[in-house]
Amino acid sequence: MKKFLFIFVTLIITVSTFAQSFGLDVDGREQNYVNSILGRAEKVTDALGITGSEKGEQVRNIVANRYFKLNDIYEERDSLKNAASALDGTEKKMALETAENQKDMKLYRSHFGFIADLSIMLDDAQIETVKDVMTYNVVKVTYDAQCDMIPNLTDEEKVQILAWLKEAREYAIDAESSNKKHEMFGKYKGRINNYLSKRGYDLQKEREAWAERVKARGGTL
Repeated sequence: MKKFLFIFVTLIITVSTFAQSFGLDVDGREQNYVNSILGRAEKVTDALGITGSEKGEQVRNIVANRYFKLNDIYEERDSLKNAASALDGTEKKMALETAENQKDMKLYRSHFGFIADLSIMLDDAQIETVKDVMTYNVVKVTYDAQCDMIPNLTDEEKVQILAWLKEAREYAIDAESSNKKHEMFGKYKGRINNYLSKRGYDLQKEREAWAERVKARGGTL
């Protein structure tokens, strides 16, 4: 009886998980572009160890569709800005602001839908992996570097640094290019530096001492 119940529950969970099917939003998109995006999306499923499985295909499609959506949002913004270039003065300024505001609104609204779709297929830790792959693992790299540079950071300071880096990651996920993603992290790194300076750290001396420690163990910054 227990074995039967286990099999029944497992089937219910499996059917529930895959009841929502995510197809690829490829209509009107050039095939080479689609293939490129699928390659990027599969880096996520590779990191999760699910490439080639049914679950992996669903997650790949969710991530690929997110890249497609981002491209559509930024293309629409660029089209509106190009149209605004024909205007003058206040009208031009307002049109440019409208283009950016509409872009921001659509990014905000669709961001949470993306995470909600992922949550159907993945647990919280796996969603963290998705976010990290899509942002070049900058959170971990930066956090580890900060802790290595200043070994005596307090637990409170570590928590704050990590929180800001993860906040930056939420914006970086939706950035239009690699450079823009890194620019977003750069803003938050500046915030972290200001925070640490106010806490009494001499960042110049900390960096110099860190460079010496790294050099001593045979590495480079």
